[in-house]
Amino acid sequence: MKKYKFKIKNLDCVNCANELESALQKIDIIENVSISFMTQKLFFECAEEDKEQALEKIKKIIKKEEPDVVIEEV
Repeated sequence: MKKYKFKIKNLDCVNCANELESALQKIDIIENVSISFMTQKLFFECAEEDKEQALEKIKKIIKKEEPDVVIEEV
């Protein structure tokens, strides 16, 4: 497992961050998902070969749950 960190933009509130984190935790190929509203960061772990697939799933959920949110790799 490798740790990844992303910057989150346009996340409006703590509750939104918590709901988004809960939704992302359901993705089977990633582990230890956390979103920090204070620092506007997303953290997760996955196998290196699953990174692109994990990102696709993450972006799909984010678009559905919080359409204005954008993530960028740090």
